[in-house]
Parts: sequence; structure tokens; C-alpha cells
Amino acid sequence: MSAATDITADAARLIGFGLRPKLTPARDEEYRALVARAVTDSEFAAAVDAVADGLELVVLHISNRAGVVVAASTSASGFAVRMTDYARRTSSEGKAGERVVHALAHLGAATLAYPRPADLADETYIGRITVDGVDAFVREAATRLAKKAGDDSGPGDPSTAEPDLEAAWRVYTRRARTGTTGDGRKLSTSSIGIVGKALAFLADQGLLHRASDERGGTYRTTPRYRVQVRDAGEVMFGELLGLGITGVSDGTGTIMIGWDAAAVALL
Repeated sequence: MSAATDITADAARLIGFGLRPKLTPARDEEYRALVARAVTDSEFAAAVDAVADGLELVVLHISNRAGVVVAASTSASGFAVRMTDYARRTSSEGKAGERVVHALAHLGAATLAYPRPADLADETYIGRITVDGVDAFVREAATRLAKKAGDDSGPGDPSTAEPDLEAAWRVYTRRARTGTTGDGRKLSTSSIGIVGKALAFLADQGLLHRASDERGGTYRTTPRYRVQVRDAGEVMFGELLGLGITGVSDGTGTIMIGWDAAAVALL
């Protein structure tokens, strides 16, 4: 094979490693060597980007800690996770109301995992979140948004300025926090059940690591999750600022919902 073919083959192998989300360079010698090459060899790094682009992927990050982190570059990519796929993987019905609760669960998880911008910038930072804590945070945020909408529009009147926001808090606050089915099983469509499924999905994708069953399930963040949240961080924190849930300053700010973020994560 030519040198160019060799480079392309190695680049494809590295992308292949990145598509195995639970694998890290520390656990595979070849993966570790390819990551080191991509970090130090600009020609090889360009080949990795080119292979990813051909697969409708984008390379978000390459490092010894996280490995190569890739994401679908378009919604039509074969690697994009569609709502139907997500619903199947989480045993969800995929109904509109349930999708809203799942979306808020993911937003709450990312916010509690990295409550300050400085945490996202720190490669060594490890966040810790729980199912109970995420649900408590989102429910409190939704309650405050409900009060804000009521203050702005009058009790019980829908907000005309922020109809999507109105719909989101109504869906979450009206969802039962917990419950059981007729045969005694936990209700999977409760907000606790949905948060649990959302965090389990993130763990299956190598973004979180389940540490224990405490508090409904306790999880630690992984370097891959930091990269994913950081990449979406500008949009995510902008949304939260618009909702008045969080404050972002020079890196020392934290969540402002009436309690300490670290305490919430331990709920």
C-alpha cells in the first residue's frame, strides 16, 4: 500500500475506535498510539478529519483522556441518534410530552454535572449527579418558571411571549414524580423514571459512569461527556440564561435556583 493509503487506513481505524464510546486510550495500546499520532502529526490529523467528513461525522476532540470524540455532522447521518432510536433505546413511547421531559432531563443533567463554565474548561474535573438530584433541580426550575409566567401573564394565563417555555414547564410539573404500576413495578413514565432512563442512556453511550444505585442512581462524568457538553455549552447556557435558571460569569458563577449546586447533586 502507498503511504497515503496507510495514513487513510490508520485514520479510519482511529475513527472506528471513537465509535466505540466506552473504550478509552488507556485501555487499548493501538488506540493510544493513534491518538498520540493525531495529536502530534498534523498530516495525520487532517486525514482523520477527512475520513470523518466522508462518514458525515465531525471530530469534536482528540486527547489521551477522552480519545477521539466524534458526532454526526448532519441529521441525515447514519450515525445521528434520531428520536425514534432514542425512544427505542430508552424503552420510551416517544410521545411529545415524554420527549419534553427527556429533553429537560438531559439539560438538567448537563447543568448539574458542570455547574460552572470553569468546570467545562478543566480536563481533570469530574462531575457527580444523581437521578433524584436531576429531577429535583428540573422540577424546581420548572416550578419557578411557572411562577414567573404567572407573574407576567396573570394566574393561569398562558404566556404569549414564551409559548414553548410555557409548554415545557407545564409538561414537567404535571408529570408525576414517581409512582408504581398495578403490579407493583416502578412507573417508568414518571419524571424520576424518565430521568433514570436518560442517565442510563448517557452511561450506555460512554458519557457517564454509573457509580452506585444510591439516590436513584449515582453517576460520574467522563471526559467524553465534558467534550459533548462543552460543544453544546454556548447554546445550552444561552437557553438557561434566557430562562433565568443559571448565571454564567467569569467561571466562578454557579447555578442560582435557591440552593447550592453541590448539595443538589447529592440529593
